[in-house]
Amino acid sequence: MAARSTPVRKAWRSLIWLAAIIAVLAGVNAYGVLVPQESTWAPKLALDLQGGTELILAPQVEGGAAATQEQLDQAVAIIRQRVDATGVSESEINTSGNNIVVSLPGNPSETQLSQIEASAKLEFRPVLVAGDPATSSVGGDGSTASPSPSPSESLSTTPTATPTDASDPSYVTPALQAQYDSFDCSTIDPVALNTADPKQPIVTCDPSGSEKYVLGPVEVSGERIADASNGVVTTQTGASTGTWAVNIVFDSEGAKEFSKVTTRLYGYLNTDPTRNRFAIVLDGRVISAPSTNAVITDGKPQITGSFTEESSKALADQLKYGALPISFQVQSQDKITSTLGSTQLQSGLIAGAIGLLLVIIYSLFQYRLLGTVTIASLVVVAAITYFVILILGWRQGYRLSLAGVAGLIVSIGLTADSFIVYFERIRDELRDGRALVGAVEAGWKRALRTIFAAKSVNLLSAVILFVLAVGNVKGFALTLGVTTIIDVLVVVLFTHPVLQLLASTRFFSSGHPITGLDPNALGAVYRGRAQFRDPRASGRAGAAREAERRQTIAERKAGIDPTSANDGKES
Repeated sequence: MAARSTPVRKAWRSLIWLAAIIAVLAGVNAYGVLVPQESTWAPKLALDLQGGTELILAPQVEGGAAATQEQLDQAVAIIRQRVDATGVSESEINTSGNNIVVSLPGNPSETQLSQIEASAKLEFRPVLVAGDPATSSVGGDGSTASPSPSPSESLSTTPTATPTDASDPSYVTPALQAQYDSFDCSTIDPVALNTADPKQPIVTCDPSGSEKYVLGPVEVSGERIADASNGVVTTQTGASTGTWAVNIVFDSEGAKEFSKVTTRLYGYLNTDPTRNRFAIVLDGRVISAPSTNAVITDGKPQITGSFTEESSKALADQLKYGALPISFQVQSQDKITSTLGSTQLQSGLIAGAIGLLLVIIYSLFQYRLLGTVTIASLVVVAAITYFVILILGWRQGYRLSLAGVAGLIVSIGLTADSFIVYFERIRDELRDGRALVGAVEAGWKRALRTIFAAKSVNLLSAVILFVLAVGNVKGFALTLGVTTIIDVLVVVLFTHPVLQLLASTRFFSSGHPITGLDPNALGAVYRGRAQFRDPRASGRAGAAREAERRQTIAERKAGIDPTSANDGKES
């Protein structure tokens, strides 16, 4: 049977775990810097510290009418969700008159910019006609070309028979056929298509203009989407195809509608390949028109196409948070600076440095050499926090704002509280006559409960603030919550193990005054079994005052000297 682990062995084991955690964090960020080259060794800064890009979006309403305040507010909420989903944190989205102003930190990509202004109105329509988008026809001998017929007002717009369903070819009237023949894919008007009657067919193209369509009425609306995500397409055996897709989850009503559509279209699988297809229309353009190879009854279709990881995520986020109530056009796009924020950052860093210096001075004055453990712990906390912020910036798009810096400064004092609680518990045990090794273990058990209780309150406050707040306050809440977790981790895996190792050394266990753990200076009253001593006998006035200060309320009322209350009695 293996011997029981000593405190020293436990301490080294904890320190090894901590070193491994720091190495993993550093390794993960190094990978982000070297391989995908998406990370850096400096934190990403928010709008107020780095500057960025400002977009002014002008609403486009059919007929030139002004957008209502309700439409603008709804658009702001949806755009904010889209921006947050891209990982662009600490952005500002608000209204200015009849426009929406979007301020993004740094240099956003074209995908991010297009995602913000896109209406993201999604519709599922059956395909009635599909073909080459050419607007000219070639003569029988292949030598001459004549333009396709233009729509004429004399052509009938009424179906020859009442359509029985959305896939009925009766929808293709002579007027609609002529419109299809003459339709130029480069002239698509997304605003007009987004506001078209959903009960009527439309003519449109795919984004590249390589195919144009006549589509039947809307059968499933994007409003029925409950959730959307992106991912890699896999085979039935679970193997990855390397192709990116968008996975959609409909609500219960949407699942019924989509099941009904795919059941009908599946019947055309072997008889009419064109009518077997359904088009997924986003902002008036067909992003995909797949064939129906199975009946989808679970309401979880998958959109495939020429997606990349970035474009598939952008589309999934747009579908997840819904379509904008109106269309927008970028009125202006300008760069904004951060002169004021840079000045405030310098002031904040100076304030943080002063606060850190005061904590160090207090620790050394109050705890002497023991205070160096506080300093070392703060250094470890700072290192882990730095790596975590770097990784959050890389993977989650987190950006450090002035509010976030404030959260880091506040965390210095909160972190020091944990060490002070622990050190005072150890000193209490020394006053009760324990040896240093026993005092460290007993004090740890008592301090850990207090630390957990305090940090739980801090973490709960940070979580509530992060969930309920918007804008820069989220940055403050995030840094406060992250540092709270790291604080507990460092106290458990660094501060306590270091004290376990120090307690095993001859210098600290001897109670040298410079260690800050001298029992005489702390007013200890116990010296061996059944032997108590008056601290005043040692000639140390400080120790006597400490013992007197720690009298209980009952002792003070009774006028009993705690150093002599048990004289002559067995313990």
